Amino acid sequence: MSDTPFGFGLPPEEPEDGDEGKKKDPTGGGQGSGGPANPFGFGPGAGGDNPFAAMFGSMNPNDLGAAFQQLGQMLSYEGGPVNWDMAKQIARQTVSQGTTDGSKDASVGPAERSSVDEALRLADLWLDGVTSLPSGSVSTVAWSRAEWVEASLPAWQQLVDPVAERVGLAMGDVLPEEMQAMAGPLIGMMRSMGGAMFGQQIGQAVGTLAGEVVGSTDIGLPLAPAGKAALLPLNVERFGKDLSVPQDEVRLYLALREAAHQRLFAHVPWLRSHLFGAVEAYARGIKVDTSKLEDVVGQFDPSQPEQLQDALQQGMFQPEDTPEQKASLARLETALALVEGWVDAVVHEAAKSRLTSADALRETMRRRRASGGPAEQTFATLIGLQLRPRRLRDASRLWASLTDARGVDGRDGLWGHPDMLPTAQDLDDPDGFVHHEQLDFSELDKMLGEAAKGPQKPAAGEPGKEAGQEPGQDESGDDGPKSDGKDGSGA
Repeated sequence: MSDTPFGFGLPPEEPEDGDEGKKKDPTGGGQGSGGPANPFGFGPGAGGDNPFAAMFGSMNPNDLGAAFQQLGQMLSYEGGPVNWDMAKQIARQTVSQGTTDGSKDASVGPAERSSVDEALRLADLWLDGVTSLPSGSVSTVAWSRAEWVEASLPAWQQLVDPVAERVGLAMGDVLPEEMQAMAGPLIGMMRSMGGAMFGQQIGQAVGTLAGEVVGSTDIGLPLAPAGKAALLPLNVERFGKDLSVPQDEVRLYLALREAAHQRLFAHVPWLRSHLFGAVEAYARGIKVDTSKLEDVVGQFDPSQPEQLQDALQQGMFQPEDTPEQKASLARLETALALVEGWVDAVVHEAAKSRLTSADALRETMRRRRASGGPAEQTFATLIGLQLRPRRLRDASRLWASLTDARGVDGRDGLWGHPDMLPTAQDLDDPDGFVHHEQLDFSELDKMLGEAAKGPQKPAAGEPGKEAGQEPGQDESGDDGPKSDGKDGSGA
């Protein structure tokens, strides 16, 4: 996968077996018309300076009809900021063409499904002893890469739409107000083209990622329907190919990670919205370089829609250097690091005495993150966000220290409220966080609940007790039990 942020660089190189992609691509793509990295037939290798040369090709009537149909789809799109139908088509086409090492997608067979189901169920049993959070898996599934694309697209839409919308709004703001009414059709056309271009790049990114991920939570976010634990057998096999580790151990280790993520997202109800909200808050702080967009608008030629794509690829997005944006970035990075660090610590505790290669698998996963694994690259590609892998190690050490100091229940209890979690500063000083006085939010919640109820009325049949009267106080205001005229012994 390209490590350049979405809209920040050149598209990936054209796949080699374009013929297969051309047959399967419902948009008429494939190598003959630009491949998934260039599905509209524009740019280098697609006919020099003539953007329609590759579309028309040898003037085959079928190719010509497909080209015009594709252009019509681009210009007639009237949906949201991203053409998700096109994104899905490009992603599936990318998957069908395989990965750079020649690995092709394939349907999952019964034996593979059985192995995945067994690994995920065993992983849940092992996790029971190392975390107080119960199982979060309602069902287990083994996915092909294409099935992962289908299942994860709704989550990608939630992540990417906020950034794409910023560009769509900017397109209407670059012209003076008095000109916007006259330029309405042009702006509408550019927005349609923008939605298509976003869809093309997102589809390429998601399709490439489908060749790398091993489960539904590989990037630290829940991309699958709630409660569905999933592994991709083909990618699990690729993950362990050069590790000299038995395949069963590789599958079990990755199943532990998937099952641990599922527990966290299932039993920390605020976590999913907290993470997606942090992404959206960060996206709101991304500004569009309107000077570049103004140049595109001023020189836009409907016969050369690749101009808009070039603008997207040459760096129109820049995070604002404001305290709010820095806070959003820190919040998102810290939240993702805490999720990944907790999973890393819990999985290692469960695996270290059961899997002989637990340490090697753990280090492989960590290096995968640090060298630009799915999480870092996907965020960079889609929203221009680079994660800092060192925070994952810091978070893992902090969770391990919390286990030693407070036990499993004390550690996992911190997920009960977002204000109880460590901050970015705590990751810098884990010992200070581990050993400082632990806040108990249960007593505060109890006090607030009692205050909300207000004064309590006396129970029926309980004489001498009215609203506002203290327990043990008679109607005259004297403390103590009422005297019956006898001595103080009450005999």
